[in-house]
Amino acid sequence: MTIKRREFLKATAAGGALMVTGTQSASASTAGEHIPPRAVGILYDSNLCIGCQACMTACKEANNMPPEHSGQRDTWDNPLDLSAKTLNVIKMYREGEDYAFIKRHCMHCLEPACVNACPVSALVKDRETGVVTYDASACIGCRYCQVACPYNVPKFEWDSPFPRIQKCQLCDHLYEEGRYSACCEVCPTGASLFGPVDKLKKEAERRLQMEPGKYYDFPVNHIEKGKTRRHEAKRYIPHIYGSEEVGGSQYMILSGTEFSKLGLPQLRDRSYVKDLEGIANTFYKYLIYPVAAFVGLAYLAKKRDHHE
Repeated sequence: MTIKRREFLKATAAGGALMVTGTQSASASTAGEHIPPRAVGILYDSNLCIGCQACMTACKEANNMPPEHSGQRDTWDNPLDLSAKTLNVIKMYREGEDYAFIKRHCMHCLEPACVNACPVSALVKDRETGVVTYDASACIGCRYCQVACPYNVPKFEWDSPFPRIQKCQLCDHLYEEGRYSACCEVCPTGASLFGPVDKLKKEAERRLQMEPGKYYDFPVNHIEKGKTRRHEAKRYIPHIYGSEEVGGSQYMILSGTEFSKLGLPQLRDRSYVKDLEGIANTFYKYLIYPVAAFVGLAYLAKKRDHHE
């Protein structure tokens, strides 16, 4: 079988074009570098949280999740952590007479590792609101999202014959009804505050400038609804957790207790998605020519065999 030089180069170029297209698609899929135009999120203030767990009850009602108990039923921390049945949990930090609360659920990262790890786009970041949503009909149960998430949020339904991945979706199914995240709707103190991410961040920055011991008005439930409650300002750790970690997120946290003591992971600013993008680009860069050549040869061999 003889292959003409012109035919080989033509087929190689075609293979190269396919590889370049694949590279561009991989780069395009790493969305989240810029905040979506109508991004919404939550600002959680540990200093304002009283541990009433009303947000947990509201979350279960809004998302039709069953009750769950773990460990001793008479303990305060019940359930102990996030699971396929609990999308939002209040946990308590105790040290001597000191204590603080922390609210855990999906961070809705600006560059979500779970979205980029999912091979079938079962997890998608909404281009308008930025909410990371899950499509069970597309999921193949690979659980790559669980491995990829730096916050250990997505949970798999191990006890279901038709398992799904479960995680907070900011109650996006309520938006068309004029409602918002149920955990924020019921929070009595304003510890969980819903609204546009840019306004929430400005509010967080305002609180960091407050003088401890003085009283200030704090927005309650929704930052744009106008409701406020007056609280005495407490000392804050001078950082908005979630604003920079692994590229930033739409769930931001303020606290007077060290974040590490509250069980929040200490993460770098650069997102892991950037690393994956760099690896993918390097992979394509150094393999594009030999793979393109192989594609060209395979195409010509098949074509020639068919002709003969």
